[in-house]
Amino acid sequence: MVEVRAPGLEVDRAWGPTYPSGRRELTITVTNAGDTPVVASVEVTASVPAADPWWLMPGLFYGENRPAECFRIFPRFEAGADRPDEMVSDHWEFRADRAATPASFVWGDDGGIALIGDETTAVGITGLSLDHRDGRARVGLRFPFAEAPMTYYGSAEPRPAQAASYAWRPGERQTFTIGVAELSSDRHDYAALLREDWSLRVAGAPVSPWVDAATAAEVAAEGLHRWHYDPDPGVLLETVGFDREVSGRDGRSVDRQAMHVGWVSGIPWAYALLRHGRRLGNDAYVAAAERVVDLICDNPAPCGTFWGTWYRERGWSQSWTPIEGGLHARTLGEATLFLGRALALEPRPGWERAHRANLDAVVARQRDDGNLGSVHDAHTGEVVSWAGASGLMFGAALAESGDDAYLAAAERAGDYYARFVLDECVYGAPEDVDLAPTSEDGYCALMAYLALWRRTGAERWLDLARRSADWLLTFRYSYNVEFPERTPLATYGFATRGSDQASPSNQHVHAYGLVCTDEMLALSEALDDPFYAERAHEALACFRQLVPVADGQVNGYRGMITERYYQTECFQPKGMYLTLSHAWSAGVLLLGCEQALARAD
Repeated sequence: MVEVRAPGLEVDRAWGPTYPSGRRELTITVTNAGDTPVVASVEVTASVPAADPWWLMPGLFYGENRPAECFRIFPRFEAGADRPDEMVSDHWEFRADRAATPASFVWGDDGGIALIGDETTAVGITGLSLDHRDGRARVGLRFPFAEAPMTYYGSAEPRPAQAASYAWRPGERQTFTIGVAELSSDRHDYAALLREDWSLRVAGAPVSPWVDAATAAEVAAEGLHRWHYDPDPGVLLETVGFDREVSGRDGRSVDRQAMHVGWVSGIPWAYALLRHGRRLGNDAYVAAAERVVDLICDNPAPCGTFWGTWYRERGWSQSWTPIEGGLHARTLGEATLFLGRALALEPRPGWERAHRANLDAVVARQRDDGNLGSVHDAHTGEVVSWAGASGLMFGAALAESGDDAYLAAAERAGDYYARFVLDECVYGAPEDVDLAPTSEDGYCALMAYLALWRRTGAERWLDLARRSADWLLTFRYSYNVEFPERTPLATYGFATRGSDQASPSNQHVHAYGLVCTDEMLALSEALDDPFYAERAHEALACFRQLVPVADGQVNGYRGMITERYYQTECFQPKGMYLTLSHAWSAGVLLLGCEQALARAD
């Protein structure tokens, strides 16, 4: 079942006991028995018969990984293909730190196989592989790694393939331990294996928050208000540079003069600031949050929903979609959901009108099969794309509204979008990634199905919420990446356990998973299962690292929270972090802390 290739080296195998999940550990001892050095890598593979394989590398590769119609270019599987210039191939190899768990799964004709390793060993960074040929699908681990048929660095421009190597000295012996598990035909088999694997790694992957949750909330709120809030006209600027002396080529500040209504700015984070300000009696925070929500609600798009984005130079405009005049459903839905939550704190007529207008608009456009649409025309309201599951967030907003008519629409949507969850591939949530699986799709799915369960008590919604949580946790790092010496993340001792890979396209870790902190805690309570709460608290602990509590810390100012932590070679060298503060990064940390603090009371 398991094959080992180690040219010029001797290989011994020993099987260990079987774990409750069915995983069995295989120890491979590799020895250079000769008199001269041997430069080689060790490759361990396993295969199953597969006419149409389904792949999973947690956080890195899902099924075909990139639908053919996706406008974003990154690695895609296609049977029989070998077009590395297009990032399309039937065989792929990656360095293990690109994956949230260093594992490669495949499901074939009658079941599947999984190999699980560690990010690094004594010979260097581990590699993960998949390939399909002659009717068989193979997964593999390589010590040390290779990247083939090209190297992905975050853009549509492929970089050359690469292969690390290790020189075994005469008489040198190295040992590698690999988890091997047979899988049934149920793709959800990954959940038990990854849960068990996480439990095995926790003790060796400590996370040390810099501050407690209450302090983190205060710092994030101050950062959101001090750096991102602009009272003219009342916006949360999306990005702010850490270095206040840097300017662009035009001589202007590098701060992005724009605000989305939801997602990377806007109402969700204004709601977090409103909630925090009311809890602490901070009138300035409350007034700022109200002004942001007022501005968005007072400026609807012609089609009756919110606009997508505000720009200082040109005012209100569409979402980040290549479709002319398009408004993205996830962004609109998230803004509407958190507007409903703001209304629960402060009933205001203008907010109520905007809330109902958005819900009415999307219900009127809902297809008979329950699809709420993915991209809406800002002027006509026509649904110009039905692809993907970005309408899921509107399902949450409809379910939380308290109106039975809206609940009926939410249930129809829940039935339609369940196919994505059950297929173990939810996609379409972020405007800038389009039709590819992302961690944000998991958050949206959990929030929608947990909202439906809270309103109805129906077990099917709770089960879909559980499955959604399991899927989003495939993106959550179960180990602490080893950073190169003297890089910022190594110097600060940043621990990645609890962070989420943004997506197979955007391979950096981020904090957006804090958006569903309350849902994860509620799911644990509903299932009487502490696991989901532990993972929620783990994420909150992770992002209470690198929190600057004083000006000058982490090369920024108090309350500046980065969006990107580079845990692998993508966009930037491993060990760096992005020196831009994002409104959503401060906002989601504030929201997660507020939700956790409320449940702790």
